[in-house]
Amino acid sequence: MKQTIGFIGAGNMAGAIITGIARSPIAGEVAVMVYDLDASKPKALAEKFPCVTACPSAKEAVSQADYLVLAVKPQNFEQALEEIKEDVRQDAVIISIAAGIPAPYIKKQLGFDAKVVLVMPNTPLMLGAGATALSCVEPTSREEFAFVRSLFEQSGVASEISPSKMNEIIAINGSSPAFIYLFAKGFLSYAKQQGIEENTALTLFSQSLIGSAKMLTDSGYTVDELIKMVSSPGGTTLAGLQAFYDGELEKQVLDACDRCTKRAYELSK
Repeated sequence: MKQTIGFIGAGNMAGAIITGIARSPIAGEVAVMVYDLDASKPKALAEKFPCVTACPSAKEAVSQADYLVLAVKPQNFEQALEEIKEDVRQDAVIISIAAGIPAPYIKKQLGFDAKVVLVMPNTPLMLGAGATALSCVEPTSREEFAFVRSLFEQSGVASEISPSKMNEIIAINGSSPAFIYLFAKGFLSYAKQQGIEENTALTLFSQSLIGSAKMLTDSGYTVDELIKMVSSPGGTTLAGLQAFYDGELEKQVLDACDRCTKRAYELSK
């Protein structure tokens, strides 16, 4: 029997999730119902993927959903829940990808003890290279949670964490791509200053990021050991590292993560 997955919102993240589902082996086992205030977005997805139906109203997407993905901004969450609460099935699993919105708030706004899965995805889902954190909230069953997790695994890796750490995880995988892009911008700016062709610098630095990530996950070495492997005594790498140590880079990263988490808690109030 096909599972029906409803989407409220069809922005970049929802589009990436839907694309991952539609291109995966489970596409034939699901029906995807999509609603967005901008009707052109669901329409474009429906024209591209046979398993997707563009819905003219939120009610149509919500009332049919076995699994309902709330892909709206945290600032619009209260209004979205108010608009759909009369149509949400009490046996449906609510999947929220909104930063800082806790499960008790969702349950309270809907008016019943809803099944909830909290999700923190990231934008590399658009390329099938996402990293998604998920939390299972009772009374969601383990079977239902496994199905939700499988949806995000179509577009990358997925890991389960405690609901109590959903705000803290945002800096680790949700916001970190932006931090990494800013770091990359510095290296690319230096290459430009030195007259190195832009595409050459982008290719070499990007592959260095990919390779370094692979070393972190697959080499068996610790972070400190990996740093030491690149840093010959008296060499160029140590000279460059000293600038980061002088600027307390690690402390700045911790500060950025703390600020990210603080904002998530502000959004949850």
